[in-house]
Amino acid sequence: MSTALLIDFGGVLTTSVHEAFRAFAREISDDESLVLRLLATDAESNALLVGNENGSLTDEEFEAGFAARLAAHGVTVAPEGLLARMQAGFGPDPEMVDGLAALRAHGVPVALVTNQFGRDCYRGFDLPALADEVVVSTELGVRKPSRKIYAVACERLGVEPSQAVMVDDIQHNLDGAAKLGIAGVLHTSAADTLAELDTRFGLR
Repeated sequence: MSTALLIDFGGVLTTSVHEAFRAFAREISDDESLVLRLLATDAESNALLVGNENGSLTDEEFEAGFAARLAAHGVTVAPEGLLARMQAGFGPDPEMVDGLAALRAHGVPVALVTNQFGRDCYRGFDLPALADEVVVSTELGVRKPSRKIYAVACERLGVEPSQAVMVDDIQHNLDGAAKLGIAGVLHTSAADTLAELDTRFGLR
């Protein structure tokens, strides 16, 4: 039975980040997959994402660079405020936030393990109130799926990786955690995730 929980932020405690990016792509183009596709498969765009999430690129550097990549694909967007526009379509998932609080009330120690995308991506959230520990990519200089970020989370909670379970909406982040022996739960809905966690922590 697991004894500690590591949990992602965007797309798990919030509504879908992918849906937000698709909404932004529809706003600026006729291709709703444009933003996700560039971030995933365009080497320069992906390097900008990685750099912003590990803290080596400022928000302004990301915005200027990604606006240039969009322009290279025929879409003209002002760089100023680009991150805010990309993230405008997502907000908290109350069911997950409440479910996380219930798990903590039952004594489950929780670490939030998150890749920070833009300095304002947590606006409106009190991260220290959500979890016992908050492990942010920009503070460590590495991002998921690096094993270091999961190891730090376990260390701060005082548990062995084999005692922890990680919840994320992206499989390769779970694959990174699995290299340390951390069990994974792929988040697809609040109901399914919370039911699975109740089982894993012996609450049902």
